[in-house]
Amino acid sequence: MTEDIEVSFPGGKRVDARVMGRTIGTDQPVELGGAGEAPAPFDLFLASIATCAGIYGLGFCQSRGLGTEGLALKQTHEIDPETKLPIRIRLELTFPPDFPEKYRAPLLRSVAGCKVKKTILSGLSFDVKETRHV
Repeated sequence: MTEDIEVSFPGGKRVDARVMGRTIGTDQPVELGGAGEAPAPFDLFLASIATCAGIYGLGFCQSRGLGTEGLALKQTHEIDPETKLPIRIRLELTFPPDFPEKYRAPLLRSVAGCKVKKTILSGLSFDVKETRHV
């Protein structure tokens, strides 16, 4: 179970998150008033999908003693021109030439089963509330 995530505002357009004793920094791109010194929060969101899919794929390969050299995962997304929100995310797995055929479809299913994707599709709800200082 992960700990709570604490957010701080160190200046400019930076917003940092403290997660399990580590700080993850974000910044806005220069064209949006930031310094562009870290990924934007939305970029981290997209990266969390890709890296989650990647860790599922890595775990699949490691549990079967399959090498990952030459294995590649690429994520692309399609944006709705009106809402500017993603409407489709594609994960493309490139197999090395010598990757065993019998593991290709199961590895694709493993990558597709990542927890971040499942969470997004689960109908997750958000609550935002005020906490007053005492």
